[in-house]
This record gives sequence, structure tokens and C-alpha cells, in this order.
Amino acid sequence: MPDRAPQPVDRQLPTDEARDLISLVRDIAQREIAPSAAEEEDAGRFPREVFTLLSGSGLLGLPYDAEYGGGEQPYEVYLQVLEELAAARLTVGLGVSVHTLASYALAAHGTKEQQIEHLPAMLGGGLLGAYCLSEPASGSDAASLRTKAVRDGDDWVLTGTKAWITHGGIADFYTVMARTGEEGPRGITAFLVPGDAEGLSAAVPEKKMGLKGSPTAQVHLDGVRVPDARRLGDEGQGFAIALSALDSGRLGIAACAIGVAQAALDEAVSYAADRRQFGKPIADFQGLRFMLADMATQIEAGRALYLTAARLRDAGLPFAKQAAMAKLHCTDTAMRATTDAVQILGGYGYTADFPAERYMREAKVLQIVEGTNQIQRMVIARHLAGPEGR
Repeated sequence: MPDRAPQPVDRQLPTDEARDLISLVRDIAQREIAPSAAEEEDAGRFPREVFTLLSGSGLLGLPYDAEYGGGEQPYEVYLQVLEELAAARLTVGLGVSVHTLASYALAAHGTKEQQIEHLPAMLGGGLLGAYCLSEPASGSDAASLRTKAVRDGDDWVLTGTKAWITHGGIADFYTVMARTGEEGPRGITAFLVPGDAEGLSAAVPEKKMGLKGSPTAQVHLDGVRVPDARRLGDEGQGFAIALSALDSGRLGIAACAIGVAQAALDEAVSYAADRRQFGKPIADFQGLRFMLADMATQIEAGRALYLTAARLRDAGLPFAKQAAMAKLHCTDTAMRATTDAVQILGGYGYTADFPAERYMREAKVLQIVEGTNQIQRMVIARHLAGPEGR
């Protein structure tokens, strides 16, 4: 197996603090995450101790206010942290992205009292979050969700099933979208549900082709009672909160995708430099060199695209179109780059002795989660040509 160490990505970071942060993340990734990634993914083991370490290191609340234990970092820095983590192990990078997504509704729309009570533990107290929007019959059509929340005095009673929930069954808190009113997007409200709430349970995790260390499961809510003090935002505001969260979450997926693609490129370059055929390294063959050049170019373009969207977000400007573009391009790039990496490694690429096949299996899910790439094309087209059927 090649042991040539990849060169770190040359990043343009806005502050010395950000450069120190990236150095810390790289150190954690190299020491605590990458060495056991292949073995633990094969065993389907979730590395909860890594998330405890990340929480204690201040890495689970990077884009949120320091007042509540967050890192108060711009999104352009936070996303590059995600990329580094995902390059070491996608289960970790994606897990941090999902946790950040699950914390968004409270951080952006919670009351001051709610934020004081809950955010410190969520951002730096070792807790892990999950985001519950999708259901068995409403994935891309999220506004048709059926989970209900019925008012009962000062409480809400939640009943329904959520599907495809990352961290389902192991999360300490769930941000749940439930129907409190009319059909369609205006009847949905957001709730912060404790992971140990009575009536909340998770099904057996899905058996997936990749990302086996990250549990994905249905979450059942059987008369779960939640006080009104855990309602996030106004009644009927939940779908708007969900869409706003997903705009940012898509950037997280884009960054994770570039991390996986970069890892695949590093593996391909290392292998091509070491593998000899016909008396010379296969990296000397022009056809293969062109494959590496194309991979690197698409990865750099994806990184630039997600950073452009992040900088718009940091400036308080609209970024939904750019987020959809970044998610679309970066995840398609990850799929191409990992497939090409398997091809460059040849027969070895198809074996579990090398990580290329794992990267390829993992890349596929990134084209699906947080809005399929077909949905991203719809979002982009709406920005260009307006809504359909006008």
C-alpha cells in the first residue's frame, strides 16, 4: 500500500486564528481519525469518542456565537474544517455537518431563554444532534410531511415517523419538523426534542453501501410530549426554518464532498507515483496524467464554488442559488474523482486493501442527501427562470 504522505491543501484563510484552527484539525484528523477509519467503517462502528474530543476542542459549534460556547468562525473557515475532517473520514465530517444543521433552528430562531438553556451543551457540552425533516413518504417533497404535533395545554404531543435520520438512535437531541396546522409548508413547526424523551425510539439502522460507521435510521415518535418552551420559532414557521437550514447544510455537504474527492486524488497520485509498469511509474503515462489533472481541476473549482457561497453567507447576502450550485458540482465531482481513483488503481482499487473503493461508495450518498442533485438543478433553474408553471 503506498505510504507517500499527501501534501496538505494550500488554503487561503482570513486570519491567523483560522490557520491555527486548521492546524489543530489536521493534527486531530491524522492522530485520532484517519488511522482507524477503514477498520471502523468496515465494522460499522460510530466513533462517539471522536465527537466527544471534537466537542471538547470547540469544533462542534464553530459557526455559532461565542456567547453560547460557539467558535464564532465565518462559514468559509468552518467549511474548510469540514473538508479536512471528511478527507480523514466522511462519517466524522458529515456528522459534524449534521450536528451543525441540527443546532441551526435554535441558534437562529430560538428565544434568548432557549439559547441560554440549551445551546452551551449542544455546542460544547458533548451532545450530538440529529435533524428530522424527511419521512418515508416525503423526501424531496418535504412540505408534505405527515408527522403531527397536537397542542395539549402547555405541551405538544408529537406522533409520526421520520426517515433517513443521520445519528438516529444515538443523538442527544433531535430538531423535528412536525405539522401543527394546514396542509403544505405553512402548517409546519419546529421542535427541539430530547433524545431520551418518552415515546421516542429508533428502528434498526439502514444497511448501506457506504458510510457504514454513520447510523442512519427511522425515528419513531409515539405520543412524544414536548413543552411549548421547546417550540422553535413561531407556529407555522418550521418549513421556512428548514429551508434556511438546508441552504447552509448544502454547503456542509459540498465541503465534505470535496474532502472525499481530495482524499481520492491524494491516494491516486501516491499510487501512480509508486506503481511501476513497463519500466517506469504509471504517473509518467500521459493518459493517466490527464486523469489526475482533470480530477485536481474539478476539485479546485468545487472548493472555489463552495467558498464563494460561504463568503456571500458571511456577508449577509443571498446565497441559496450558489449553495445549490456548490452542492451539485462538488458532489458530482466527488463521484467522478472517486471513480477515476478506482480506475487508476486498477484491480487494487476494487479491493478493500486500498481506500479508493470506500471513497467511491461514500461519494454516492452525497449526491442524494440534503436535496438530491436533481432537486439542486430545480433550485438553480428557479433562480434563473422563475417558478415552474407560472
